[in-house]
Amino acid sequence: MWGIKTFAFVVTYLLVDIEARTPLLSPIKLMELKYFGNDSVGEPLILTPLVEQNKIEKARSAAKVVLDGDYKNDPLVLWLQGGPGSPSMFGLFYENGPFSVNGKGELELRNHSWHNNHSVIYIDNPVGTGFSFTNNGYARNQTQIGKELYGALKQFYQIFPELKKNEFFITGESYAGKYVPTLAHTIHKNNPTAAEKINLKGVAMGNPYIDPKLQVGYAELLYQIGLVDKSKSLVIKDLEVKDVQFISEGKYNESNDVISEIFNIFDNVTGGTSIFNFLQDGSSDQEGMEAFFNTSRARMALHVGNTTFGDDQVYENLSEDNQKNDITPWFVEVVENYRVMLYTGQLDIIVAYALTSNFLEHVNFKGVAEFQRSKRKVWYVDEDIAGYVKTFGNFSDVLVRNAGHMVPTDQPKHAEDLIYKFTRNLPLSSD
Repeated sequence: MWGIKTFAFVVTYLLVDIEARTPLLSPIKLMELKYFGNDSVGEPLILTPLVEQNKIEKARSAAKVVLDGDYKNDPLVLWLQGGPGSPSMFGLFYENGPFSVNGKGELELRNHSWHNNHSVIYIDNPVGTGFSFTNNGYARNQTQIGKELYGALKQFYQIFPELKKNEFFITGESYAGKYVPTLAHTIHKNNPTAAEKINLKGVAMGNPYIDPKLQVGYAELLYQIGLVDKSKSLVIKDLEVKDVQFISEGKYNESNDVISEIFNIFDNVTGGTSIFNFLQDGSSDQEGMEAFFNTSRARMALHVGNTTFGDDQVYENLSEDNQKNDITPWFVEVVENYRVMLYTGQLDIIVAYALTSNFLEHVNFKGVAEFQRSKRKVWYVDEDIAGYVKTFGNFSDVLVRNAGHMVPTDQPKHAEDLIYKFTRNLPLSSD
C-alpha cells in the first residue's frame, strides 16, 4: 500500500507531567496510521510505567515504531516546533516527516522526508502542547523547558540504548530558536557529570526567534518590500522603539501588546498577507490539522484516546518569556562548542532574514568577526539555485530562496539537502 520505500527510525513523543514526576512519554505509532478503522479512540499509551518497572523490551514493543533503514548508524535528529504551543506533529505531517495530510484528510507519502537519511524524534513541547498534557501547571521559562526535554531524552535512550552512540542533532523552527539553544545548553551543562552522556554534535534552526530585542525591524523591512508606505513605516518604527524600551524595562506583557499592534497594522494595510510568506495570503490548508487529529481514526492510531488536543495555556504561561532576551548567552555557548546552522526562508516576515542578520551583527561569539568577513556563496541543489550560505568554522547562516517561514514546506527538496549536508558536515557550496 505504501510502496517499497523504507524509513529510518521514526517516533514521536508527547511530554506528559503527572503528579510532579519525571516527564512521561507516549509514543505515536506513525506507520499504523494506514490502519484507520472504527470510531473507537482507544486509550492513551504511556511508556514511563514500563520503564520504571524495567520492562524495556515491553516498552519497545509498545512503541511499535518502524526500525527500517540504517537507523543504527544514521544521525539522530530531534525536531521541535515553535509557537509557543505549536505541536511538533505539525512539522511531522506538514513539513519534513514521512507523511503529509492532503486536502481530504488522507495521508500521503512525502518524497523529501528527513527520515530518508536520519532517525527523527518529534516532541510536542512544552507540556500542554498538542496531545501532551499536565496536571501540575505549565512551563513559564526556558530553564524549566530544558529540564523537561532533557528528562524526555534520557528516558528515550533508556528505551533505545542502541542509539546512544549515534550523532545527535537538535533542530526546530521559529520559537524553537529559544527551545533549541535551551536544550543544547542543558545537555552541555549536564554531560560532564552525567552517567550517560548525550552525543550532541550540533543544532540547526529555521527562521529562529532567539532575541526579541534584536530581531525587531519590521518598519524598514515592510517598507523596502513595498508592503507598507512611508507613513505606516514611521508608525511601526515608533512602536518598535516602544517595544525595545519595554523589553529593557522588563515589561514583557507590554512588549507583547506592541508587537500585536504592529501585526494588526500589517494585516489591515496588506489585506491579509501572510506573515509567514509575503507572496501568499493568510489562508492555509494547514488549518485542517487540528480537525485531522481530532478524528477517531487518527486518535486510535496515535494512541492518545480522548486527550484534548492542545489549548492556549502553553502560550499564555510563556507570554512573558516570549519577549525575554535571556537565552542569547546560551546561543553563544552552543556556537562556541558545537556545529550550528541557521537557515531562513527568503519570503518570511515574522522572523525575516534581515532580522536574524541584525541579531548576528550584535551578538558576540568567538570568530564572529571572521564570520562577518567571510564570503557568501551560492548553494545549488542539482541545477537549482537553492540559496546562499556564509560559513566560518562550525557556524553557517543560510538564506533559502523562494521559501517562507516553513522552509521544508515551501522547498522540501532543498530542505532535505540542507539537513543532510549539515548532519554529515558537508559544505553546501562547492566554491
